[in-house]
Amino acid sequence: MDTSHRQVRVLPDPEAVALEAAGHLVRCAAEAVGDRGRFVVALSGGSTPQLLYRLLAGERWRSLVPWEATQVLFADERCVPPDHADSNWRMVWETLLSRVPVVAANVHRMRGEEAPHAAAEAYERQVAALLGSEPRLDLALLGMGADGHTASLFPGTAALEETERLVVANHVPAVGAWRLTMTYRLLSAAADVLFLVTGAAKTQAVRGVLQGSREPRSMPAARVLAAHGRVLWLLDEAAAPKS
Repeated sequence: MDTSHRQVRVLPDPEAVALEAAGHLVRCAAEAVGDRGRFVVALSGGSTPQLLYRLLAGERWRSLVPWEATQVLFADERCVPPDHADSNWRMVWETLLSRVPVVAANVHRMRGEEAPHAAAEAYERQVAALLGSEPRLDLALLGMGADGHTASLFPGTAALEETERLVVANHVPAVGAWRLTMTYRLLSAAADVLFLVTGAAKTQAVRGVLQGSREPRSMPAARVLAAHGRVLWLLDEAAAPKS
């Protein structure tokens, strides 16, 4: 189905979502490498993309991604060391990056163990050096929490109002911690944005996104709108609103 600024596909279960997402990522990578000689992707943590990462690391899919031409960025990170159980880097490394032939220098980690503002500024410099004066990701892979957050853009937080920066440190009272996150400026400039959302706990948030929240600060995921690109939401049946 199509909504005002996004395409939505409903699939039977999380495994089907991961399979569809894998195909979409492979197509985006082939298109980007064919056009520009490289593929720049921002990956996310959380539980939903793990099935996708395991697929991509498996025998069937590993060879379909041009890893030697892929630059890996992170959409957000918790402010913890890279070996911490909550680290997005650790999850992505263990499920995907350690299992594929990506070039080590092409993997750009957010340094969650450092002071949040300094870490955000350092990562912004990396992104700017990689993407240039008009920063544009080829693919931003995102999820959404039951509260409507995406990356580490949480309801009511300061990062929602940022219009100039590419990466910021964002204090999140709901979790009592600082996070590092890409901003709307960078995420919404992506050529492709792919949301993966599964589980009945997300249904209300999905409804809020698709119907257009009257309180934009309460539904951050709804504000990622690729003005010059494509936004695709992949939902499983449990997450999709029934009416």
